[in-house]
Amino acid sequence: MTTTSGSENALCGRLLLIDGDAASARQTSMELSGALLVTPQITLATRGREAAELLRKLRFDVVICELTSLDDLAENVEDAMSRLVRLANGALILAVADSGSVSAALGAMRAGAHDYVAKPANGSILAGRLAELAQRHGRPRSLGVEAGPEPEVADFAGFVGASSAMQFLYEQIGRVAASSAPVFITGESGTGKDVCAEALHAKGPRAASRFVAINCAAIPRDLMESELFGVVRGAFTGAHEDRKGAAELADGGTLFLDEVGELDLSLQSKLLRFLQTGSLSRVGETATRKVDVRVICATNRNPMQMIAERQFREDLFYRLHVLPIHLPPLRQRPSDIILLARHFLGHYAHEEHKSFSGISPEAAQQLTAADWPGNVRQLQNLIRRLVVMFDGGEISASMLAAADIESRVAPPAPVEAPRAERRLVLPMWQQEQRIIEEAIATFGGNISMAAAALEISPSTIYRKRQSWSEMAAAG
Repeated sequence: MTTTSGSENALCGRLLLIDGDAASARQTSMELSGALLVTPQITLATRGREAAELLRKLRFDVVICELTSLDDLAENVEDAMSRLVRLANGALILAVADSGSVSAALGAMRAGAHDYVAKPANGSILAGRLAELAQRHGRPRSLGVEAGPEPEVADFAGFVGASSAMQFLYEQIGRVAASSAPVFITGESGTGKDVCAEALHAKGPRAASRFVAINCAAIPRDLMESELFGVVRGAFTGAHEDRKGAAELADGGTLFLDEVGELDLSLQSKLLRFLQTGSLSRVGETATRKVDVRVICATNRNPMQMIAERQFREDLFYRLHVLPIHLPPLRQRPSDIILLARHFLGHYAHEEHKSFSGISPEAAQQLTAADWPGNVRQLQNLIRRLVVMFDGGEISASMLAAADIESRVAPPAPVEAPRAERRLVLPMWQQEQRIIEEAIATFGGNISMAAAALEISPSTIYRKRQSWSEMAAAG
């Protein structure tokens, strides 16, 4: 163990740096000392057990942990981090993970780490992230850091977020927007797939033309074709006049198909023909009409699983899946949670003519520790509920607890299934397919990055995809 004495300034906090590479740890320690506004007292540990002993004896304000250094503390990263969190006594914990070990980083976050950075992470990067964490958790003075200026891009075409994941998304939208090729957006419910589609339209050359959105899950199947392609008078009962469909209304602009996986298979074939020819026929007519639209679609389901289950045409998927964009769930970008909460608080306080002074450190910690299964939409609903329920002041933890209806709703009692139905075990190839396709979606369709995260070669993924197609065809 090596200790670097810091300044006698009372603002100096205690920082524990865990890194199995002693040379790297010393270099990071020197860079941190130079990058922070005042020099903290930095203690170095090379292994997880050594760090655990230090945490039992001393109190630290910050723990920076290189995740592979914890392999002697528990069998997996999540369990090891859980032990550190219990011993850290409220310290801010920043995990450092290899860029190919996203699953390890997310496991550390689930176990209680406040944030993570990917390697290579120099002292300036770590100091910047510590400043952000200190500001968010209301502890800048104890750490000897001051929050720097807001990141260059904290909001973008309807999105709010300054995390590295969102910066990557903004760059991706900026590049993709200029093209007319189809875009396939994936992401959990509430992550902002509709916002992404509108941003692509607004940032592209078709911005002056119409953006037409249609929710494929919200329209009855027997009406979907006429909603999408239009209808002529007398085509069916109730068709009293000629009417344009969404595709024709979007001529020259953008057509957004939300939840495209919910389309009936017969309509999927007509959509495929429209994409191939650029022509459509209204329901009840034989003539074709030429339209020029950019198609953007979105789904919160795994498209490869839908293909395997024969719910989605593979040829349509590859026609649509030209430019993939994946939206990260809120739990994977915790540094954006308070930024979003403040944004919604200001918006709804203005709307309700109320005055709120901010969010207390305890409430902020409660917000960042939540899992947010409903993602940004769930957070937005919670803040709106808070504004309606209370008259103003600082948002406290008790106010959050009063407004957080979702957390108080007890889950339904499990229904005992018949013994024959109690376990459904998918074939090994389907389980393997699900894991690999979810990894590909996580990296926005980048197979090389997904392969690195799964610790397999890209050629293995291509080979397995081919075998899955053959199995699906044979089934």
